[in-house]
Amino acid sequence: MNETTPAAASQASRSTRDPESRVPVIRVQGLQKTYSTARGALTLFHGLDLDVYPGELVAIVGQSGAGKSTLLHILGALDTPTQGTVHCASTNVAALTQRQAAAFRNSRIGYVWQFHYLLPEFTALENVAMPLLARGESRREALAAAFNWLKEVDLQDRGEHRPGELSGGEQQRVALARALVGNPQLLLADEPTGDLDESTAGRVFQLLERLHSSHGLTSIVVTHNLELAARCTRTLRLERGRLAALGQPA
Repeated sequence: MNETTPAAASQASRSTRDPESRVPVIRVQGLQKTYSTARGALTLFHGLDLDVYPGELVAIVGQSGAGKSTLLHILGALDTPTQGTVHCASTNVAALTQRQAAAFRNSRIGYVWQFHYLLPEFTALENVAMPLLARGESRREALAAAFNWLKEVDLQDRGEHRPGELSGGEQQRVALARALVGNPQLLLADEPTGDLDESTAGRVFQLLERLHSSHGLTSIVVTHNLELAARCTRTLRLERGRLAALGQPA
């Protein structure tokens, strides 16, 4: 008997609904991003459009330099577009001031990167608590929430260890707990398994799938691993500045 993955089950349940009745968590229209370089203007996106709906786990693949990370930065209010509209979690992120963007990221977005970016001088528990402390929550409340999230990633016994005392897979699980401790609406993951061996990468991705499903997240994952991408709700390829379903022309 074939097992149904969380992403597949989510996709099946959505297929019975009228797509027109759903409101996307992310809606990007006519996106363009141009940089000035010594050789002239470099444009990454050419009228890129993207809709991502509640509960989707979307993979984005493409060659290095195609702009996958830049796209995540724009979606998460870390960068701004040159042209186009970007609505994320009901917010026009392109119109936010720097202060508003910081507050938006802290409350609505969870980030996981290829490198864990844990603070080496703090314990795993303290690292997970950082987003809540940045919001102004009490240390007691923040640490209690962080401990609960370490349990979610099966690292409750490693809370007092510093990042250098953890394996690569454990570090990335701590980073995932930190990304989700603030109960974000959207998870953005940029090559979250890129620094891990194949076996560890599979386990970390399986954990990401489980948390995505159990916490009702909407998630976008950038990955070079087509096997992991195939486990997502759908896979999009970024090429020549546009997105298309894998196997279709951009």
